[in-house]
Amino acid sequence: MLEIAENGRTWLLSGPASSYAVHVTDRDELLHLHWGPAIALADAEALAVRPLPEYWPFESPLDGREEYPVEGGPRFTRPALSVRTEERRGTQWTFEGYDVEDAELRLRFADDGLAITLHYRMRHDVVERWVTLRNEGPAAELLRADSATWTLPDRDEWRLSQLHGRWASESRLVRSPLTYGEKVIGSRRGHTGHQHLPWVALDTDATEERGEVYGCALGWSGSWRIAVAQLPDARVQITGGAGHDDSGLLRLATGETFTTPVFAGLWTDAGFGGASRAWHAYQRAYVVPDAERDRPVLFNSWEATEFDISEDQQRELARRAAEVGVELFVVDDGWFGTRTSDRAGLGDWTPNPDRFPAGLKPLADDVHALGMQFGIWVEPEMVNPDSELYRAHPDWVQHQVGRTRTELRNQLVLNLAREDVREHLFEQLDELLSSAPVDYVKWDFNRCFTDAGWPGEAYPQRLWVDHVRALYDLLDRLRAAHPGVAFESCSGGGGRIDLGIMSRTDQVWTSDNTDPLDRLAIQDGFSQVHPARVMAAWVTDSPNTQLNGRASSLRFRFVSAMAGVLGVGGDLTRWTDAELAEARDWVALYKEIRPLVQRGELHRLRPPRGGLSAVQYVRGDESVVLAWLQAQSYGEPVPALRLRGLDPAASYECRETGETYRGAVLLHHGLRTGLRGDLDATVLRLRRI
Repeated sequence: MLEIAENGRTWLLSGPASSYAVHVTDRDELLHLHWGPAIALADAEALAVRPLPEYWPFESPLDGREEYPVEGGPRFTRPALSVRTEERRGTQWTFEGYDVEDAELRLRFADDGLAITLHYRMRHDVVERWVTLRNEGPAAELLRADSATWTLPDRDEWRLSQLHGRWASESRLVRSPLTYGEKVIGSRRGHTGHQHLPWVALDTDATEERGEVYGCALGWSGSWRIAVAQLPDARVQITGGAGHDDSGLLRLATGETFTTPVFAGLWTDAGFGGASRAWHAYQRAYVVPDAERDRPVLFNSWEATEFDISEDQQRELARRAAEVGVELFVVDDGWFGTRTSDRAGLGDWTPNPDRFPAGLKPLADDVHALGMQFGIWVEPEMVNPDSELYRAHPDWVQHQVGRTRTELRNQLVLNLAREDVREHLFEQLDELLSSAPVDYVKWDFNRCFTDAGWPGEAYPQRLWVDHVRALYDLLDRLRAAHPGVAFESCSGGGGRIDLGIMSRTDQVWTSDNTDPLDRLAIQDGFSQVHPARVMAAWVTDSPNTQLNGRASSLRFRFVSAMAGVLGVGGDLTRWTDAELAEARDWVALYKEIRPLVQRGELHRLRPPRGGLSAVQYVRGDESVVLAWLQAQSYGEPVPALRLRGLDPAASYECRETGETYRGAVLLHHGLRTGLRGDLDATVLRLRRI
């Protein structure tokens, strides 16, 4: 809901439980008024007339109170907008008016030919913000154009939550006191990155179940930056957007427009768990394509075969996958060009004639005959120097003239900012998806930008932005041309996970780390902001030869992977009959609980910090608990799990034990899991009776 004061200078956006208010003063200063629990328009108007505090000349009364601080004037905080022309630098805007369309508020400002529009939209309790810049004046450089600045209320002792990591150890949650100065996270790698997810949360005393939490998530799949600043007067602001520094996003010529990505914000007083459930509901409703459809159980051939694949071998894997109940069979790397290792073939997206003499269609038809969908792996943004594409178009890669060319994983990055490169990729992928009945594409991105040059381009900085725009355009065009094809985002695991890529893909590859114990911490961090509906997780072989050599039971591996979109990635031709039979039972159980896992409300019962950890999903009258025991020391008893999201006045039957429990007892005294020893796991289903 959007309410506007009679003077047309105060605006209040409200969701089911929260409100957001801004105000333009008579001096055209855009001030932040409120972000928090629901208030009335009269409350916002009362806040609008409160005077700014007095400051000595060494500080600014605007700092920490402006809704979107620009560079220039009496401001010393980090600017969200920095513009430079041949004559001047900075912004001195005037308020032009506002528009409302489909519950979207647009506040219009102007400065010397530059039109600045701030966009606001409330979805559930998530505020979406972004900025449009249109240049009707002389050419200008956008040194920085952030999507939003978020202003927090006066509180003591803020605490910052973030998700950090590296390859094979993504999405690790860390919380630390916020101190004076700035905490800056981001990526200067050309993609979202394994090192940080573009999300932060701030609280003072929240727990998993209660307390105020402010969170922000950026929808951008390239380089990015989020700065959390505690200013000299202790006020806190969060500023974020595309680009990793202030060297320039792009040059905006006369008549050109630039629109920033969405930077979304959420307030809740229901603790970290309530914040997660609100983020999940928002993404399922407004971000993730076809989120009402549950994702199928998949098999991926990579860990079973790596590059040594053949058509007959894939058929045998497909036959076994179908026998255990898999619904989607995916041929990973090695099916195309001269791709027998990571040294050749990237860029040549036609089936290897020695491995697939008649193309992919015969295998895809056989997979469909087994009752499964068919998928393939691609990495379109990359090229090997040993490829037909590179030999024909060496100028199509990012490179700096006169500098040593960097190869990572024996590959280079194509310059998608070039229109000819974009068109070539669309034509190749469109032809590929038309040549065989492909239902699913795993889209990978296995190296960072290093030599991001564009010879001949007067302002090569725009490559960083236009590459991401081109990626989005490619995905949008391919989805429109092939509406039945689902896409997964992958970047060496979790290197490209954000609201931007998630709005164009059906799921994401969470991490290349498939060890079931390591995955618990990765999945716990991922769940802080993103839903299980998009979190791909595989059951692979034991010991885990890909990473750490840890041995674990099939039970532990399956229950770990069942917390998201279940997949299987082991070599099924080496599994025993007993293992295949057990796998069939686990897959059948997952299909039964899948609607709860992928579309239910998530409750994190105990974090994976050693000992017992567990999550619970609730949907309607049903609930399911997934629990893992990492280790049991000295035979100490395993604690009961206090459940959440149940009706205390109702009774619930546990389908595993046949016992009936009162909701109040489960909520207060908990449920015993029966786990013992090391690396044990269980699934417990509850139904209201």
